[in-house]
Amino acid sequence: MEKKKVIIGTRGSRLALWQAEWVKSELLKLNPDLIIELNKIKTTGDKILDVPLAKVGGKGLFVKEIEEALLRGEADLAVHSMKDVPTDFPKGLYLAVICKREDPRDAFISQVQSSKFKVQSFRELPKGATVGTSSLRRSCQLLSIRPDLKIEQLRGNLDTRLRKLDEGQFDAIILAAAGVKRLGWAERITEMLEPDISLPAIGQGAIGIECRADDEFINKLISPLNHPETSVCVRAERACLKKLEGGCQVPIAAYATLNSDKLSMNGLVGSISGDRIIKSHVEGDPEDAESLGLKLAEALLSKGAKEILDKVYGKDIRPVNGEIAS
Repeated sequence: MEKKKVIIGTRGSRLALWQAEWVKSELLKLNPDLIIELNKIKTTGDKILDVPLAKVGGKGLFVKEIEEALLRGEADLAVHSMKDVPTDFPKGLYLAVICKREDPRDAFISQVQSSKFKVQSFRELPKGATVGTSSLRRSCQLLSIRPDLKIEQLRGNLDTRLRKLDEGQFDAIILAAAGVKRLGWAERITEMLEPDISLPAIGQGAIGIECRADDEFINKLISPLNHPETSVCVRAERACLKKLEGGCQVPIAAYATLNSDKLSMNGLVGSISGDRIIKSHVEGDPEDAESLGLKLAEALLSKGAKEILDKVYGKDIRPVNGEIAS
């Protein structure tokens, strides 16, 4: 292969850079003669830190500017957290690769006192405890179990969120386990929240690579990084999301697993306050992944999910215990 320079478009957060550097290292293992550079791009979601994402509205808050760089030729490929990637792409761009998934679960992280966790598990939180999360998906599920909790807005990079916890602004916070583990902070995790407590976000834990559809060199270069099992599961989840017309700022969850020759999916849509959670389950042939995702979405809609989502999309986001739950 001739010596060639490849530019990776990425957000500038510590986690985003870890992901981009990981993709870079994997590509260099396969193609040691490549020259790979990172183009750090600030997205809308990175610029607006004092407003809940659900209030900002719109889709692609963490990818739009990176996609524009791809279209201008200022990047050859983009590395994203899959849970941030909209289901529709600008003309000429597409999702080429989905890499092997890290742990998709949410992590419950409580304050540390005298080298020990102050609270040992989510269910042991004292009545009225303050929990920080940036996700309506998480908050609605937690409030459905513990309506007494005070959910408060938590934005910023992972290190910022942990710092706010350590400063005593929260009794506990909820983060994606994948990011915590990737940045080497696994010891901070108090408890892994199983899907029956907090069903993961669509694509959570997976890294996606977007590129120009007509760039044969880049498409061929990155194809070995695709992980078939993860790809099947995440594409099924995304099909569900697309049918529900959702983005990463709405209370929608879907999680698919592949066991032998069976694809199983669980999904839910929840009200902001957590007083109504609609759940459904489907399973079938992995070759019908996207059809199964659509089937799951239709099952949720048939149970009343549309009414809940209409309120969210209409910006009918009511305060929960004095705070916006996101």
